[in-house]
Amino acid sequence: MISIYKLKPKFQQLLTPILLSLHKLKITANQITISSIVLSAIIAIFFWNADFNKWLFLSLPIGLLFRMALNALDGMMARKFNQTSKLGEVLNEVGDIFSDVMIFFPLLKFQTESIYLVVFFIVLSVINEFAGLLGKVVGINRRYDGPVGKSDRALLLGVYGLISFLGVQLNSYSKYIFGVILSLLLLSTFIRLKKALNES
Repeated sequence: MISIYKLKPKFQQLLTPILLSLHKLKITANQITISSIVLSAIIAIFFWNADFNKWLFLSLPIGLLFRMALNALDGMMARKFNQTSKLGEVLNEVGDIFSDVMIFFPLLKFQTESIYLVVFFIVLSVINEFAGLLGKVVGINRRYDGPVGKSDRALLLGVYGLISFLGVQLNSYSKYIFGVILSLLLLSTFIRLKKALNES
């Protein structure tokens, strides 16, 4: 299934020099994870206030790119330098879900004509991540199967921020766009659960 998550190995290779620099500075995996959560809160605040200054919409493509980098770096740091821990796993999983909800929440303000679909989008995004986690509970591995996984959702929101900054109005199409995204989220969740059960 198509997902930009498959580009993760290449992305991690690009981040390796940064990883080594952070390790020299004695920055830990958990500190990177917490930094990602704080960054997500800042992105959410900027996004919420973007109707006052359109430049704040750029916090989405720029901020989410940095967040993706931090999300990759914390895992790389934990694995490469033996910093894996139960606390780190909890911070990573709960932090990601909490961060997603914060960043998606301003859509309720900007897409009022599709407010119920936005609510479903946020709820299904959370369920999708829990479906991935169930891979560890009933199977062996955490599931990241797409489409519209965490990385894909970040990409879509980044594109939304860029389009909004350029003044393109999506209001008349938002119901159709969210309809497609919700359908893909349901498919992704089904695939994750199915593969987790097959793995068990």
